Amino acid sequence: MFKRKIKPELERALNRSPVVLLNGARQVGKTTLAQEIVKERNYTYLTFDDEMVYLAAKENPSGFIVGLPKPIVLDEVQRIPEIFLAIKQDVDKNRIPGRYLLTGSANPLLIPRLGDSLAGRMEVLDLMPLSQGEIYNTQESFIDTIFSNTQLQTPKKDLSKEKLFERIIMGGYPWVQNHTQINHDAWMRSYLNLILQRDIKDLANIEKLAEIPNLLKILASRTGGLLNIADLSRESKLVNKTLNRYLVLLETIFLIYTQRSWHNNITLRYTKAPKVYFTDSGLLAYLLNSNLTRSLSDGTLAGKLVENFVVNELRKQTTWSITRPELYYFRTSNGQEVDIILENRSGEIIGIEIKATTTATINDTKGLTYLQETMGKIFIRGIVLYCGDKYVPFSKNISALPINALWE
Repeated sequence: MFKRKIKPELERALNRSPVVLLNGARQVGKTTLAQEIVKERNYTYLTFDDEMVYLAAKENPSGFIVGLPKPIVLDEVQRIPEIFLAIKQDVDKNRIPGRYLLTGSANPLLIPRLGDSLAGRMEVLDLMPLSQGEIYNTQESFIDTIFSNTQLQTPKKDLSKEKLFERIIMGGYPWVQNHTQINHDAWMRSYLNLILQRDIKDLANIEKLAEIPNLLKILASRTGGLLNIADLSRESKLVNKTLNRYLVLLETIFLIYTQRSWHNNITLRYTKAPKVYFTDSGLLAYLLNSNLTRSLSDGTLAGKLVENFVVNELRKQTTWSITRPELYYFRTSNGQEVDIILENRSGEIIGIEIKATTTATINDTKGLTYLQETMGKIFIRGIVLYCGDKYVPFSKNISALPINALWE
């Protein structure tokens, strides 16, 4: 069993809030983590994937909630949207912390009727696929380290580019880690079919489900790029209204993630369109028909996979780091850009460039240098994360680090 690093934060949330929702895509380990809470805190457990439980809650949500023993875990709550109002009514009568632990494979914040019903009563925690530190049992404090005054250095363990890409293609779904001899493509195909046939049907009345796989493949080819709705509409042959609906739905069920651009008063002319990423690098590799040989030989493909992988490893660490920064990208209208901006609550920033090469040069730091010169004191440092094996300083507060520094 993998030790999930978000668990201490989940326990704290249960100690202070009557309702806690553990959010995340299917197969990321929500049920396994919830079952740990069941054993340790003597919770009752029910899942709405059980047809009898589903029908009982669907037919009479209020009566179902009233009759439940508390505290309780309710698994896959997005299948019964009506249950949120019934929980609200119960919690308003009794606000004991930890009364409900909910798990869901859809983001209620993107579904107004769900997100609004428990406003002020529910904490939401995001569980993503396994991080590299969770898979290999290493401490991950990269984000907190780079926001401190700590001197950066070469990781103690080397990781070859080939081994890195093996990890990227494997992805972070726990089931895949425990069954490494499976047909990876077959598992991903079944996984997507399950989501199409169950989660999407639960959330939306979509007649042409066959259009979704094609849209996913198109989005995969545009990973790390700006989300241009007009171009995407032409390529997918979907009208803008339908396309926007599908994109919201794919983000709601945690298949894709859109990253906003960063700006402040100094940088008025910035790019507004978000970038698009997939929440698991293994899923992205499947959609791009990428194996290890092709990934290592195709520079464009390698760049997409590495960038998606690094963005997700950083997103995972933000869910448990002390710093809790927000993630953005940076791009100005005159062409200055940085792949990732981490901004802490004090408004200080760190710029990160991602390179799928085994060497890093001063030319890779142009965007970071622009940030340093433009932002002044709020710029803490700039880092080029690359597929090499050593720490390289380029100038004051700008350096290169191997990608495995993220978890070593």
